[in-house]
Amino acid sequence: MAATFVHSTLIPVDGARTLPQAYFTSPEIYAGEVAKIFHSRWLCAGRAAEIPEPGDYVVRQLGNAAVILLRDKTGRIRGFHNTCRHRGTRLCEASIGNVGDRIVCPYHSWVYALDGRLIGAPSTADIEGFDKSDYPLHAVPTAEWEGFVFYHIGANPQPFAEAFAPLMGRFSRFNMPALVSASRIEYDVQCNWKLLFQNYSECYHCSPVHPALVKLTPATSGENDLYDGPFLGGYMVINDDAGSMTMTGRACGLPVGEHLTDADERRVYYYSIFPNMLLSLHPDYVMFHTMWPDGPARTRITCEWLFNAATLQDKTFDPLDGVRFWDMTNRQDWHICEESYRGIVSPAYTPGPYSPRESLSAAFDREVLRALGR
Repeated sequence: MAATFVHSTLIPVDGARTLPQAYFTSPEIYAGEVAKIFHSRWLCAGRAAEIPEPGDYVVRQLGNAAVILLRDKTGRIRGFHNTCRHRGTRLCEASIGNVGDRIVCPYHSWVYALDGRLIGAPSTADIEGFDKSDYPLHAVPTAEWEGFVFYHIGANPQPFAEAFAPLMGRFSRFNMPALVSASRIEYDVQCNWKLLFQNYSECYHCSPVHPALVKLTPATSGENDLYDGPFLGGYMVINDDAGSMTMTGRACGLPVGEHLTDADERRVYYYSIFPNMLLSLHPDYVMFHTMWPDGPARTRITCEWLFNAATLQDKTFDPLDGVRFWDMTNRQDWHICEESYRGIVSPAYTPGPYSPRESLSAAFDREVLRALGR
């Protein structure tokens, strides 16, 4: 997909200021975000490869909604609320596993097929009018895109292909469905989820916070091609004397796709995918984050690194060179976001002006406010 890139300083911020304190601290506003954003948009659950075999499942929870994502006997990925139709008991206690060929409630042994049908319900024969077909698991729509799984728990969700139209085909040259995971790290960050998106969307902070990063890519380099709406981002330029974003500055893997352009070989693309995914595309690996807010002041984050499968068989490369670099950089980001949160909760905090270098952060705020109807 052709893209028109614009330097961030040319994207108007129109006098935008940071959000008022309540948007980071208020339980009421957070509850509105859960209802109007996270329970009303397509959420990234991670990689389809995480559940490769029939019966494999993961559980994803945000707010009070826990969803089972599993692969059925036909290979299709299905989603169900993690709630038995009898008395509501959680069906899957572990966050990942394999249920075999059926899901069994641990409380009263109601049994469900992998397509959600109730196929066994002990001691119900004498219940007048009882029909197992009336009690399937509550299904959740799912979708797959570029090897990632998404789900939506809201009523009447916008069709995935329509919601994600701006991204369809945009990254196909990076061959993401065929990439394999080399590492995954879980983080528990004590700050509001929006601070993490705002931080990811700008490199105004890079020089003071990320000295190793700015040696590999200039903080003022690059341009953006998506700068309004739920999907935001663009690219930054890798220095001529560096091969990728790694501790050594050398490429840590083979090219992720066969059709990367010469420009792609010198860029890192960064995109925020509202409301819970960050996607970072390097010439030799792809990194993605999924964000899972847990109240106004806590966010659980999963970060995963994907490589060309041949890289993991080639001893001349060290994938952990890239993993270590971004684990270091992630922790720098998480720390400064936590410090930001500690300052925002102060009675002295008032909204400050965004600079032109923070145009995507201002655009992210606009999308939050639109979603909240404000």
